[in-house]
Amino acid sequence: MTVFTQKFVAVPDSIDELGHVNNAVWVQWIQKISTDHWDAVAPNAHKAAHIWVVVRHEIDYLRALGPDASVTGRTWVSLTPSGAKSDRFVEFVDADGRIHVRAKTSWALLDKNSGRPLRVTEAILAPFAQPFMGDIPSNPSA
Repeated sequence: MTVFTQKFVAVPDSIDELGHVNNAVWVQWIQKISTDHWDAVAPNAHKAAHIWVVVRHEIDYLRALGPDASVTGRTWVSLTPSGAKSDRFVEFVDADGRIHVRAKTSWALLDKNSGRPLRVTEAILAPFAQPFMGDIPSNPSA
C-alpha cells in the first residue's frame, strides 16, 4: 500500500465556538484527501466509469487543532476489499508527529452511470499499491 499526503490549514471558517477545528471540518478534510487520492492515482478510465461513496466513518478525535495551525493528512487504502466495499485509513499529524485525528472509513464502489454497486477488483486497487509519483496537492484554505 502507498501513503498519500496532503496539507491542511485551520482557517478562520474551520474554527468553532470552542476555538478549534470543528468536527464537521475534519470530516470534510477526510472526504477531500480521500477523493484527491483517487483523482491522483486512478486511471482516467476508472474515474470515468466509477465513483466512490462513503458508507461508514469511524473517527477518533485525539487532539484539538487551533486557528492557523496545520496538519498533514495521510491516507492509504486496504488492499483486501469486501465485495463493493473497501476500507480507507486517514490520519492527521502535526509537525511534531502527533496524531490529531485518526479515521477508518468504508467506501462503496458504484457504476457512475447506473449508480449500482460494483465489486472492487484487483485492477481497481492496483494503483493504490504503487508509489505515488505526482505532485502532492495541498489545500491551505480547506
